[in-house]
Amino acid sequence: MILYGLIRKPASLLAICFIIIACLLAVFAVQISPDNSPHANRMIIELGAREPGFSMNFVKIPRQVTENKPSLLSRWFAGAPSTHSYLPVVSYNLEGKTLQAHHYIDDGITDTLEFSIQALVPEALRNAPIPEQQKWVEKHAITQQTFLLGTDKYGRDILSRLIFGTRVSLAAGLVAVILSLSIGILLGSLAGYYGGKVDALIMWLVNILWSIPTLLLVFAITFAFGKGFWSVFIAMGLTMWIGAARLIRGQVMVIREMEFITAAKASGISNLRILFRHVLPNVAGPVMVMGASNFATAILIEAGLSFLGIGVQPPHPSWGLMIKEHYNFLLTGRAMLAFIPGIAIMILVFAFNILGNALRDLLDVRSQKNN
Repeated sequence: MILYGLIRKPASLLAICFIIIACLLAVFAVQISPDNSPHANRMIIELGAREPGFSMNFVKIPRQVTENKPSLLSRWFAGAPSTHSYLPVVSYNLEGKTLQAHHYIDDGITDTLEFSIQALVPEALRNAPIPEQQKWVEKHAITQQTFLLGTDKYGRDILSRLIFGTRVSLAAGLVAVILSLSIGILLGSLAGYYGGKVDALIMWLVNILWSIPTLLLVFAITFAFGKGFWSVFIAMGLTMWIGAARLIRGQVMVIREMEFITAAKASGISNLRILFRHVLPNVAGPVMVMGASNFATAILIEAGLSFLGIGVQPPHPSWGLMIKEHYNFLLTGRAMLAFIPGIAIMILVFAFNILGNALRDLLDVRSQKNN
């Protein structure tokens, strides 16, 4: 019923579609991204800070990968170390057993390199006729790539980094929402239902934490846990429960005075059973709205922490970290390097805010009666 109400509104339907697309990009990032190496971290220094739509030919040079071979699941989800180095070339020429390539260094600057064809082909083809080896090299060892969104200052594909960065933003929101709602529902429901000293103690803790700016509290917890991929998410979850606890407390205080709760108490049902079977299901609506709001807030906080250098650390492709690495390009002709991840953050946060507003309108009985 709620889903039907959401898809009837064009704005909420568009937000849901964008969130679903973001989730699919996060799950299938390795399969979708042009650069499917771990964290989309393939650096080609010669191609630093290139404009969107830039194309280049590459010679794929086999290299020895010393890392342990990851499992199939790890390769599918996280990618595998590249078995080739990518050498940008402006042109090449195959003559006998030699590949002569004009290595691209910068605009108008090249040098000539020569490679043995046998070093480029797989071992099974090293005794094959030269024309067959040349054909394989032209088909497999020489490739062209178009960087649809350009490259960053290290020559990494921005589109791939953006797709992988979706994982970081969604993971930040998911972990923060699960932690914040779990703690908030538990403490808020206990305070609202039991009242008295339990309420006073919990609200004393809430008021103390409420007086501390959220960002400073996240800083403190992050420094306590240390910098890392998961520590910043946990820090956000441990600070965002305060608003959820206050909201749940107020809702529970209203519900506990209703007649069906009085009847349940008169029937001898235990307080915990009443709380979890009769009270909490009736606050599901506000919890869903709070979850959407916290998701958007967590994405913004994670981006801010990464921008400040205490959030997700390189080489993880966080959108906030991408802005930090390229904000100085705003004054040059490469402003899109900072704008692209900023626009991605804005759209994803906007989608969750629209979803939260739509859920609030659907679940607000009073507004429905007025309409």
